[in-house]
Amino acid sequence: MLRELQRRVADAIQMAREAGADDVFASATRSRGVEVEVRDGEVEKLQESVSRGLSLRLYVDGRYATYRTSDLRPAPLRAFVRDAVAMTRALERDPFRVIVDPALYADRPTDDLQLADPAIDRIDGDTRLAWCMTMSERARRHERLVSATVGVSDSRSIVASASSNGFSGHHERTSHWRGGSVTLREDGDARPAGSFWAGARHLEDVPDAAAVGERALAEATRRLGAVQGPTRRTTMVVEPRAAGRLLHALLGPASAGAFSQERSFWRGREGERVVSERLQLIDDPLIVRGLGSRHYDGEGISARRLPIVEGGRLVNLYVDTYYGRKIERAPTTGGSSNLTVGLGARGLDAIVADVGEGYLVTSWLGGNSDATTGDFSMGLRGHLIERGQRAGAVQEMNITGNLLELFAGLTETGDDPWPYSSTRAPTLVFEGVQFSGA
Repeated sequence: MLRELQRRVADAIQMAREAGADDVFASATRSRGVEVEVRDGEVEKLQESVSRGLSLRLYVDGRYATYRTSDLRPAPLRAFVRDAVAMTRALERDPFRVIVDPALYADRPTDDLQLADPAIDRIDGDTRLAWCMTMSERARRHERLVSATVGVSDSRSIVASASSNGFSGHHERTSHWRGGSVTLREDGDARPAGSFWAGARHLEDVPDAAAVGERALAEATRRLGAVQGPTRRTTMVVEPRAAGRLLHALLGPASAGAFSQERSFWRGREGERVVSERLQLIDDPLIVRGLGSRHYDGEGISARRLPIVEGGRLVNLYVDTYYGRKIERAPTTGGSSNLTVGLGARGLDAIVADVGEGYLVTSWLGGNSDATTGDFSMGLRGHLIERGQRAGAVQEMNITGNLLELFAGLTETGDDPWPYSSTRAPTLVFEGVQFSGA
């Protein structure tokens, strides 16, 4: 299969050059996914999908466009490529659109990142269904149960890429996910719900089905008796599973695209300590089995560890070729891989015990942040922290403020990064956060 994809890529590049393209970057993909879903002990979904396709980035007479087709037969592919080149030639010129400098393809890492697990290919339908039934049985062990939906999904993808100026690469990736959501009944119309999902590149890195079902039920059980907590300014502890959203909001504007479009609150602040010195963020594409790991990015730029925030200072941006030319910056990488956070020495329970009073955030409900100013408002669910203990559940609350000011008040990071995400966020502790509630 890999050799076939590589042939299709090479053919497409040759066809595009013959049709008049100056440069081409092509990728051919084959992917397979399987999904099983069980609701209240009954099978709701059994689905398997297989797809393949080819994408082209064309650079023609100073013009640029992208195209995709799923028909890789030689004659239709030739017609597709010919038409794509002709359509690109009709577009407006853009002097900033050029193919990546081939020097950025050099020094590609050769680390064995272990991104594909043969064990996932050997999972059969009976095994997936058995896992679902085990999760369902464990998730439904509650007298107030309304419903429980659980599921298993796994995938494998193979991608071959090449360019007209010397790039060639390929990768294979697998993933396996399992989890579920549970809804319980309270007095009146209240229907507290909770969920839990876990996934990894390798099957052995995912918790067993019984533990996943029990965790989904536990998340729902914790929501029983939730009320709106009091309005106040206090300490906020954010669980690892929820901490990633705050980090994405903080780093979303740390890109050449955002700088070019003047929609980044980081503009004019590079190198200044504007957030807590405790905050250390590194984009690391070379984590073994990492969900965001890679040897090269979407443009073919060779992967390397990239510090983003050090000592409370923004030290690097995500810079792709296009926006890098616009703001006259050398490319780093166009998008994030695995985001790692400098860790502390304690886990969630020990941190909560020391906080004494405040709020523990377990999930976010809606909200938004302004990339230009950093102002934000976010809905949340969680718990009161009273006398160093997780107390009653809270809901229908919001926090408001400014992201830079919020992270300036970061006082501690945990030693417990969330393993089921490319954002490996630990427990985060913030002082002086404004909560709006009752």
